[in-house]
Amino acid sequence: MGTKHQSSSDPASENKRRRRAGFSKIDAGIEANECIKIYLVSGKDEVDSPNSFQIEPVDLNHFFEEDGKIYGYQGLKITVWFSSISFHAYADISFESTSDGGKGITDLKSSLQNIFAENLVESKDDFLQTFSTECHYVKSIVSSSEVLHKDALNGSSGNSNCHLKEEPDDAEVFRVSGAGVGHLYSRLVPLVLLLVDGSSPIDITDPKWEIYILVQKGQQDSSMRLLGFAAVYRFQRYPDGMRLRLGQILIIPPYQRKGYGGCLLKVLNNIAISDDVYDLTIEEPVDSLQHVRTCIDVQRLLAFDPIHQALDPIISQLKHENLSKKSQPSRCGPPANIVEDVRKNLKINKRQFVQCWEILIYLNLDPIEKYMENYMTIVSNRVKADVVGKESEGAGKRLIDIPTQFDEDMSFAMFKSRGGECVSIEKDENQGNQEELLRQLVEERMKEIKAVVEKVGVHRS
Repeated sequence: MGTKHQSSSDPASENKRRRRAGFSKIDAGIEANECIKIYLVSGKDEVDSPNSFQIEPVDLNHFFEEDGKIYGYQGLKITVWFSSISFHAYADISFESTSDGGKGITDLKSSLQNIFAENLVESKDDFLQTFSTECHYVKSIVSSSEVLHKDALNGSSGNSNCHLKEEPDDAEVFRVSGAGVGHLYSRLVPLVLLLVDGSSPIDITDPKWEIYILVQKGQQDSSMRLLGFAAVYRFQRYPDGMRLRLGQILIIPPYQRKGYGGCLLKVLNNIAISDDVYDLTIEEPVDSLQHVRTCIDVQRLLAFDPIHQALDPIISQLKHENLSKKSQPSRCGPPANIVEDVRKNLKINKRQFVQCWEILIYLNLDPIEKYMENYMTIVSNRVKADVVGKESEGAGKRLIDIPTQFDEDMSFAMFKSRGGECVSIEKDENQGNQEELLRQLVEERMKEIKAVVEKVGVHRS
């Protein structure tokens, strides 16, 4: 980590500043996001190059002070070079001057170490040396790891003829477990903190964590380059089963949107099947990950024969009935037996399967425009059940506020009509807000469905 202090060389101006009397301004600080730039580099020639790949972190502010600001520096610029070969980092720090404006002077070294820890190299020369001394770091990791054979990349779970895009043919996946997890993950933590929103490091002392790394073979000296990784937790399901939970997954920015993320997800699906775990879940997936996951799962389900037989009666109902005129919301969810078959054979959990089921219905309603009203009805009913609760899905119950001399938050009345039919009650303001929220949620859900259909539908034809 290098520091450059750009001081004034004019003694006269220094004397003038000393003779001035008055109160200095309170230091407003500068946000870390505004003065720090981070570049991902794979060789010495890329360091200090204006063409290097710049990382866009999710948020740097929360690593600095309580309000995310850096204090005590004028003209501060921090450039961090992060190696994609060894995952070491070097910070080039420059500023015009420092002064305590009432909030102290931020300890930059300590703050940067909160991100990069022991990966942060003090000397620029030492950092440049890592491109030579640790050029085979990834190769050294995979040499003691389990390679997952090519069939795991090509979808051995019955969907080998369904691909979102051409599979990358230059990638291999390795499973790192045991003692190797801690050493590797400690190098990858900065990428997790910088690029995965709301993330925190996994507990590397827990032996149930496994790391799956996606690597690209180099063209010279059999070197390898890390493209991405996934951290998976293997935990017990009472009494004698196992479950897999994907805790973190990241494709390094230069390799994103090239099919590598889907490749890694397909490998994890096949691991779940080959190891015969109960199911595979994902911990709080971001929207982009959920989209890729759903595209893959829909294609797997389309290749799963029992699905079509289970869909037939639902499709027939939607084509021949007008659901909007029914007094009771129609339940068009998957039958319990198919939910269990999908879990056993494809390891897709129920929550994820219900999301895919709606898309499978959309794909089988042809032409969809003719039956869109019915389709929107079932999506709206499902969203309402998720938000309001299944009890409100036609049970005829209605909770309303009533005028009272007591605590308004503790006073209400519940009505339930006979036969489950909703009684006509004047809608209050809260109910109107709830309906607007439901409308927005349905619109968002329809956008998600159409985005998946656009990808999957093209590859079905």
